Amino acid sequence: MKPLNLTPDAPWRARFHAATINFAVMAQANPARGLVSTNRDGIHQLYAWEVATGELRQLTHVATGKPRGYISADGQWIYYHNDEAGNEIGHYVRVPFEGGQPQDITPEMQPYSSFLLSQSASGRVSGFMAAGDGGFGIYTQSDGAAPRLLAHFNQLCYGPCLSQDGQIAVVETADRTGTLDRSLVAYDVASGHLIAELWDGEGFTHSFGPFSPIPGDMRLLATTTRTGFDRPLIWNPRTGERIDLPLDGIPGDVTAWGWSPDAERILLCQIHQSQFQLYLYTVATGQVTRLNHPAGVIGNGFSDSYGGYFTPQGELYVTWSDSVHPARLVALDGVTGDLKRTVLSAREVPAGRKWRSVSFPSTDGVTIQGWLGTPEGDGPFPTILETHGGPTAVMNEYFTPSAQAWIDHGFAYLTINYRGSTTFGKDFEKAIWGRLGSVEVEDMAAARDWLVSEGIAQADSILITGWSYGGYLTLQGLGKRPDLWAGGMAGIAIADWTTMYEDQADTLRGYQRALFGGTPQEKPEAHRDSSPITYAGAVRAPVLVIQGSNDTRCPPRQMRLYEDVMRQHGKDIQIHWFEAGHGSNAVDQQIEHMEILLRFAYRVLG
Repeated sequence: MKPLNLTPDAPWRARFHAATINFAVMAQANPARGLVSTNRDGIHQLYAWEVATGELRQLTHVATGKPRGYISADGQWIYYHNDEAGNEIGHYVRVPFEGGQPQDITPEMQPYSSFLLSQSASGRVSGFMAAGDGGFGIYTQSDGAAPRLLAHFNQLCYGPCLSQDGQIAVVETADRTGTLDRSLVAYDVASGHLIAELWDGEGFTHSFGPFSPIPGDMRLLATTTRTGFDRPLIWNPRTGERIDLPLDGIPGDVTAWGWSPDAERILLCQIHQSQFQLYLYTVATGQVTRLNHPAGVIGNGFSDSYGGYFTPQGELYVTWSDSVHPARLVALDGVTGDLKRTVLSAREVPAGRKWRSVSFPSTDGVTIQGWLGTPEGDGPFPTILETHGGPTAVMNEYFTPSAQAWIDHGFAYLTINYRGSTTFGKDFEKAIWGRLGSVEVEDMAAARDWLVSEGIAQADSILITGWSYGGYLTLQGLGKRPDLWAGGMAGIAIADWTTMYEDQADTLRGYQRALFGGTPQEKPEAHRDSSPITYAGAVRAPVLVIQGSNDTRCPPRQMRLYEDVMRQHGKDIQIHWFEAGHGSNAVDQQIEHMEILLRFAYRVLG
């Protein structure tokens, strides 16, 4: 390890202050206006974007940050979910593009949690999902009228996606399966009648993309997993016509991100072995063109359509980053994909160490992929083993200030795509369903063995860390494989699935039921076996937890119970509480957390 550097001008601090572009999207019917999410003033907020000049005007001033929002089709309004101190329970509100006070669009409804608000490209109809004790409601709203319940689901659902004119609403629902596998159902918005369903049978799932932007065109982009990977298709709910795009020569997951303005081309994104590649698909001919864009991460996981889209001028706008460059919005040539210019830039940051993709066999021979960053010099090094959140997510070559902070201090840093991660095939993703925290820990143990055998890690100086589901795996790994780790650092973590279910937001209750295949009452042994609190007595290494006091995804009570059990067993546990929800959007708070992590690691390793 290098000497601990907590000085005000430490390079790692400057990277946290990089003004990253979380997303930047244009209004569908008024592309002169857009919406940007950025932390350029120290916390992720929403900004009105004058596209021609690049001017950004801050619209939200939420103390805990507001990284997610939506712009109306005509560019007149910005929508976001207004919660209380980051607890993700509240109402959707809107503010004028020019700025002003938020207006509640659902004042008569009880507070709700939600994943999505959408609007038809014509601007005639808006829709959103609201989750409560009774399940999941899909609501539509038009012409300033009160929201109307269109459909209700008992299990997890996403949507709605609205056709250009707002006549059809499509929803992803798990009501057929009770798992994360979902079918698509289409409703006539005016009558509320179910008009079509897209389902490939047990074990497969569908996701929706956008409808065609052409008035009267009812074709929808969607995906199916019947090949074992996400594969794009075009579906018309009115006629039942379905066209699966012929992409046999392209491996891995491929999703359809969006239509060109004339609906003649489709932007496709392939993620294979955790790496991105964009393609253009010509609808009339079936021609597929591989784009020559820079290597790195395209988009950020907020929304496919926010990751990349066609502009009226024929270019492609995408958010781009890699392990040493913060996310920015760039323009690509609409034919070749060549980088043309930066549209919205990030701040320059101190040079970092670029990650490289690695792979190794898990304990049962399954190949696990990860991203490795190492400091200058020869190993072995003290090492950080990180597990991402999700679990239905994937770690790509993201710009990660915390990773570079560890490398600055002489640590190797490995982040792995354990089983349960997306983009490695559905068998890989579903391997954890119903038995969470089992094979993932084996993948972590295999990563540790590989790091030692390759001469990268010092065997007695490996710390595990992660946030959200990654924080859960940190605690689970400390309890189930206690002999392997020098310490663990968990952020906004899960410690007790049963108590968490009782306290969490209804959206996440639905997600938890889908992962386990039932509630804690229906699957008590699975929830007990998957909970770190079960293994607290076996933990040997010191533990640090950083937890949000207003978190409804990983609520506080279950972590306080874990702390009590750990202390009853005489374990070394340190908990830092912060005033926010599921993670921090504030740069100063993120820097504070990084300093706590560094101090802990240096205390543990000496």
